[in-house]
Amino acid sequence: MALPGQLQYFPLRHLIGAGLGILLLIILVLLPDSGESTKQQTFVIDLPEVSEPDTPPPVPEPDWEETTVKSGDSLSVLFSRENLSAVDVIDIAAAVPRDVINLKVGQTVRWVRTADNRISQLEIILSPLARHSLEREDDGTLSYELVERTADYIPRFASATIDNSLYYDGSQAGVPDQILYQLAAIFGWDIDFALDIRKGDSFSLIFEEVQLDGEQIGYGDILIAQFNNRDRELTAVRYVDSDGQANYFTPEGTSMRKAFLRNPIDYFRISSRFNPNRKHPILNTIRAHRGTDYAAPTGTPIKAAGDGKVTFASRNGGYGNVVVIQHGQRYQTKYAHMSKFGRGVRVGRYVKQGQIIGYVGTTGASTGPHLHYEFLVDGVHRDSLRVRLPKAESIKSSEKAAFMKESNKLTSWLKDFSVSSSTDGSFQ
Repeated sequence: MALPGQLQYFPLRHLIGAGLGILLLIILVLLPDSGESTKQQTFVIDLPEVSEPDTPPPVPEPDWEETTVKSGDSLSVLFSRENLSAVDVIDIAAAVPRDVINLKVGQTVRWVRTADNRISQLEIILSPLARHSLEREDDGTLSYELVERTADYIPRFASATIDNSLYYDGSQAGVPDQILYQLAAIFGWDIDFALDIRKGDSFSLIFEEVQLDGEQIGYGDILIAQFNNRDRELTAVRYVDSDGQANYFTPEGTSMRKAFLRNPIDYFRISSRFNPNRKHPILNTIRAHRGTDYAAPTGTPIKAAGDGKVTFASRNGGYGNVVVIQHGQRYQTKYAHMSKFGRGVRVGRYVKQGQIIGYVGTTGASTGPHLHYEFLVDGVHRDSLRVRLPKAESIKSSEKAAFMKESNKLTSWLKDFSVSSSTDGSFQ
């Protein structure tokens, strides 16, 4: 194809070169200066937080309320006082064993209520280790569970020398009151703690401290105890037999327990002893005093001295309210001047040693609150503080090997603890 005008006289390669030069010039003109800084702008955009679709909303903590059971309280009385629905009392009674709603004075009851004063959760605290628990289900019914926890039982050592009394000097040495009461009960068949204790007597023992989550919540049983009384050394070892029965024995297996308690009350002062020639304080005549009088505050519990059958429980002239217990063929005990009888104590009923059969009073011919206690052997009155008491059964032959193993272990423990204590002076 021929080029127009005078362009047809230029060689073709000259025209192409000229065109390329012009194109390069245009590019250089349009290209931005490399020294010119580039301006940048930053924009912050706030976006709404997006929650995880699978994360449930937090559940609010239950709003617990609580109260302490008072004398005369039943569940319905407690609910009425706390403005809780009476309908729930019926629902609770239907959901739990019968004894659960038999409230005891001093128990703690706690609950979570709904807006219309219905129960959504309820707990009856039995101890730090057990509680009755109820919870409202989605269908409106109440589910029940007995919640129990397991405590730790830590052995502790204690010892004391008596200058004043068992309870005073034991407490001064840091021995818990509960353990001192156990100690007196264990040796109560052999030692009269009102008459036999002398200055310089001593004791040592290992007992259980009960812990929950590392915190002390109470005390368990004495595992072994040794009492030095007026040149007598008495040792008692606790043993649980194959039937789950726990008792105390000498290290050789002889029962510490006698068929009878030496004293039928725990806190007392002997105001009058067995005396066939005593002058009666009211009649002012010589009249045999065929028992032991224990002065104690009105209402002090009186315990059955031994297992037996109640043959009399009523008022009897100058003796006031009296209970008589027959113990087998040979033994009989009498308890007079009671303020009232123990629950369920009736003629023909059987009672166990240590069971409360009445309370100290001053009924009948009495100058003040006390227990008049008589002990009869084959129908003859005997001095209850001096009579030789029959022993209870000792270790069975089938249990002897297991007992001796436990006895030797505990005896070794007590010896080791005693040596450690005398060396470094530590209590535990």
